[in-house]
Amino acid sequence: QVHLVESGGGLVQAGGSLRLSCAASGTSFVFDRMAWYRQAPGKEREMVALIHISSGNTYYLDSVKGRFTVSRDKRMTSVHLQMNTLEPGDTAIYYCNVRIQDWGAEFWGQGTQVTVSS
Repeated sequence: QVHLVESGGGLVQAGGSLRLSCAASGTSFVFDRMAWYRQAPGKEREMVALIHISSGNTYYLDSVKGRFTVSRDKRMTSVHLQMNTLEPGDTAIYYCNVRIQDWGAEFWGQGTQVTVSS
């Protein structure tokens, strides 16, 4: 079992910044990728940013390119999402997601609310 704990959400004005963090614990599994998803009210969950653990290669949703940056720590058990120049359209619950190397199983965090006021 993988336990993911997210932190860093909150309320911010448009143009502001937030940094989300997700720490994995209780596992010896190795992850091959870590990602952030979000889900706004009435909308489907979408992938916002993803980082491949070994290569460090990243992927971003088009609407956040140039504003958001995903990173991992050296132990490769935490993932962060630096969000700058936030817009009201970024308002959503943000979820951390990890995938286990070779096995392919995925685990989710409980979600953290990000609210951007105009």
